[in-house]
Amino acid sequence: MNFPAYRPRRLRRTEVLRRMVRETALTPDDLVLPLFVTFGKGVKKPISSMPGHFQLSVDNVKKEAREVKALGIPAVILFGIPEKKDETGSSASDPKGPVQEAIKAIKDRVPELVVITDVCMCEYTNHGHCGIIKDRDVDNDSTLDLLAEEALSHARSGADMVAPSDMMDGRVGAIRTALDENGFSAIPIMSYAAKYSSAFYGPFREAAESTPEFGDRRSYQMDPSNTDEALREVALDIEEGADIVMVKPALPYLDIIRRIKDNFGYPVAAYNVSGEFSMIKAAAEKGWLDGEKAMMESLVSIKRAGAGMILTYFAKEAAKTLGKTFL
Repeated sequence: MNFPAYRPRRLRRTEVLRRMVRETALTPDDLVLPLFVTFGKGVKKPISSMPGHFQLSVDNVKKEAREVKALGIPAVILFGIPEKKDETGSSASDPKGPVQEAIKAIKDRVPELVVITDVCMCEYTNHGHCGIIKDRDVDNDSTLDLLAEEALSHARSGADMVAPSDMMDGRVGAIRTALDENGFSAIPIMSYAAKYSSAFYGPFREAAESTPEFGDRRSYQMDPSNTDEALREVALDIEEGADIVMVKPALPYLDIIRRIKDNFGYPVAAYNVSGEFSMIKAAAEKGWLDGEKAMMESLVSIKRAGAGMILTYFAKEAAKTLGKTFL
């Protein structure tokens, strides 16, 4: 293929030609919208670092679910903000907790919408860490029972899928066993298999009120320098029963998404996290870039890397934009 016989620009001349040869197609079916569920009624509390997103009470989550479904987005993932927190995050498995009540409300109002639940302790503990603290660190094995109880409470409330994000060793197996032994063998697990200790989680910690009271999460979340370790983490989660494996964050770890997809052939999800969302929003607000184009280019890059599902705060905006010329 040599110039001038081959001229790649021939197929770039018009938008129609570009669409016809486009290798990666992004659709609303690829998107999952995260929602933050809190206690009370009539609550729609803005999250200052995440424009357009809110802490929502269950009555407002129902309204949001209807809009999500109307936009063609197939799923939401729920994060809970409880009324009370304690050292062991006991409210995480409360059958009347915000997430459990939101699951019931969504499945009653919009049964076709897939409801995924985040399974972790950090939103529910008063210290902000993802499990039981011993000697100022999270104790892995004693945390597993709590995660299994939380996942089971979500399944009993009607969740379609559970997604453990804690990064405890063995948690997928513990959750799979608890679900299977209690009649929920059909509930899939989407594991946060390669979850990195990242600076891009900052706005989420405001949204979920989960900033650690001391230290950080580097003793259980992955070192950003490592790639082979991600493959080992994914292999372990698949062996323990994960149905979908996730990479978090997405944009700084596109190489990880690609390696996992190439090595395992399993469904791969990627979390386009709060910091990735907020920095585009902030730059667009200052007029430094075109926010819509940056949003779509980012999401396409995640899909191109190999993710079949993208958890993103852009989900509603992207669903509205799809069908336009954006590249």
